[in-house]
Amino acid sequence: MGTKIIGLTGGIGSGKSTMANYFASLGVPVYIADEEAKKILFLPVAVAEVKEVFGETVFTDGLPDKAKLAGVVFNNPEKLTLLNRIIHPKVKEHFLEWVKMHNSQNFVIKEAAILFESGSYKDCDKVILVTAPKDLRIKRVMQRDNVTEEQVLNRMSNQWDEEKKAALSDYIIHNIDRDIAKNEAHKIFSELNKM
Repeated sequence: MGTKIIGLTGGIGSGKSTMANYFASLGVPVYIADEEAKKILFLPVAVAEVKEVFGETVFTDGLPDKAKLAGVVFNNPEKLTLLNRIIHPKVKEHFLEWVKMHNSQNFVIKEAAILFESGSYKDCDKVILVTAPKDLRIKRVMQRDNVTEEQVLNRMSNQWDEEKKAALSDYIIHNIDRDIAKNEAHKIFSELNKM
C-alpha cells in the first residue's frame, strides 16, 4: 500500500502549526515544508539561483537575506512565483526522500502554507484544512509577528481564499477554540489510521 501522504494547510494565522504539533504529539511524522524551504534557501545551488534571478540587493554577507527577499516578493506576485520556482522543486525532492525514511508509517503529514497554491496538494492522498475567521487570523498574526494589519493583509493576498481551499479539502478543522480544534484533529487522526 505504501505510506499515505496527508497534506495539512491553512491560511496565515489559522493555527496550522499548532495542529501540526498536535499530530506530531500523537506520533505522526510531520514535515514542515516552510521550515525546510528556509534551510534550502541557503544551500549553494539555491543561493546561486537566487543571486542570478534577484541580484545582490537581496543578499547580506554573501547569503540571501530573508527580510530583504520578503520585502521584494510579498509585494510582487511575479517575483514570488520566481522564488517559488527555485525553492519548490528542491523542497519536493527533499520531502520525497523524507517520506522514504518513514515508509513503515501508515501515513505522514506534510504541513505547507501554500499546499494548494504550489500545486503540491495533488501529491497528497488526503488534505486537512485548518481554518479560522479572518479577523481572528489577522489578530493572531499581528500579535505573533509584531506586524501591522496592512502587512498581514498583504501576506494574505498571496494565498487562496478559504472557500477555494475548503472545496479541495477532505477534512476541515475550525480552529477558533483550541480544545475543540484538537478534538476535531483527533477524530481525523482516528479516521486516517483506518485507511
